[in-house]
Amino acid sequence: MSEKVQWDSYLSFLLAMIGAAVGLGNIWRFSYVLYSNGGGSFFIPYLFAIAVIGIPFLILEYGMGFSFKDSFSNVLKKINPKYEFIGWMVVLLVFFVVIYYMVILAWDMVYFLNSFTFAWGTDTSSYFINNVGGSANLLDATTFIIPTAISVIFIWAVLWYISHKDLDEGIGKVSRILIPSLFLLMAIIIIYALTLPGHMIGIDALLRPKWHTLLDINIWLAACGQIVFSLSMGQAIALTYASYLPEKSKLSDSVLYVVVSNSLFEIFTAFGVFSILGYMSLHTGTALEHIVSEGTGLVFVVFPMVFNIMGPFGRVLAPLLFLAILFAGITSALALFEPMLYSTTLKFNLSRRKATTILSIIGCSLSLFFATGIGCYLVAVVDSFINQFGVLFLIGLQCIIFAWIYNIDDLIVVINENGRIKVGKIWKFLVRYVIPIVLFAMWAIGIVDLFNKATYFEIFIDVIITVTVVALSFILTKLKPITN
Repeated sequence: MSEKVQWDSYLSFLLAMIGAAVGLGNIWRFSYVLYSNGGGSFFIPYLFAIAVIGIPFLILEYGMGFSFKDSFSNVLKKINPKYEFIGWMVVLLVFFVVIYYMVILAWDMVYFLNSFTFAWGTDTSSYFINNVGGSANLLDATTFIIPTAISVIFIWAVLWYISHKDLDEGIGKVSRILIPSLFLLMAIIIIYALTLPGHMIGIDALLRPKWHTLLDINIWLAACGQIVFSLSMGQAIALTYASYLPEKSKLSDSVLYVVVSNSLFEIFTAFGVFSILGYMSLHTGTALEHIVSEGTGLVFVVFPMVFNIMGPFGRVLAPLLFLAILFAGITSALALFEPMLYSTTLKFNLSRRKATTILSIIGCSLSLFFATGIGCYLVAVVDSFINQFGVLFLIGLQCIIFAWIYNIDDLIVVINENGRIKVGKIWKFLVRYVIPIVLFAMWAIGIVDLFNKATYFEIFIDVIITVTVVALSFILTKLKPITN
């Protein structure tokens, strides 16, 4: 049977939320977004997005989770039974994110193990394609990449081991260990990177302001997009974690701590990333704009090239970086897994251990599809569709349900009861009007861009995901809750 869960300490909750926010995107995405969207001038829309989108919506999520103290699907059901369907769609989509997210962690595991011998050789791009992530050649879809497949199974075993334990013994304890360790590792990497010859080439390119970009609406939308995905807004994580909080918790204060920690981490990490890229630019004589990359290209192709030319220091820096990425990824994966886990335990009256085992077996089996010769391509297709089509739309929908259909005035009382930071009419205006408009605008632009570029194969994958999520949401909604 399912058990009532609660954080044993406020620190566990806070570190778990920071772990949920600080993930792979902070390390391999933010620096590129900052560089390609106006440099130093990007901080204006970035801070605007934090103040207008990030903080208000997270306060909304914390308030809802704390007020209802229930799973995400049950919260929607209590507002209106018809909305349970939407609740299951959200947690299922987030569970799909876990499925391919674990594959990226498996790639990182492969690189971490190889970082001691630099087994990736001199042609780092070919190594990634042939030995880790595969390519976009559909003929390779039936080929398993053995190191990745083994790492996928191992990473899922780690997630199962942590998640099947009681909340504070599992996620809480791991967060208390990994988050300080992650910040320490990144501090070492950043400090060393700032001592490299040519580091100012990278930092200057990163921060050089392009003030004219502030007149481009796409820059402001890029800032909003960074905040939405960096803070894992609307993915049922904040609501689920907040539902485990004890009485008299300071909700709005917690939001501020998490947002500040997340932003400082990704900003300082960007300094480290571009210091390393500046060093490579100086050492190879290649213009920085020809080196700058994001995502898997940056971490699994460019960085190994840099480590190759660093000499003995590269032998130390490489394991530290891939270990830091692993720590950041594990805490985020635990957070992404939790909404589906909690909703399942309550729906079917399962123990946490049994639900974790069932979901881990399903998730691991599906993750192995991404351990094939087209794994990297498949991850990019699924990630783009889920984030641009599914998650953004459902976040906007949540905002409407929570801010318009639910009595938000009651929520204001709950939020203001213990927190030092108070909300009122301005916050209410933001969550009712500004945030939904911005989210649906981003969704519409993303959809146009997505389907303008999509191939028939990519549309086929998108349709499979849509049909699967809708069908499972319908089935889970129709099933009667199991009670004692």
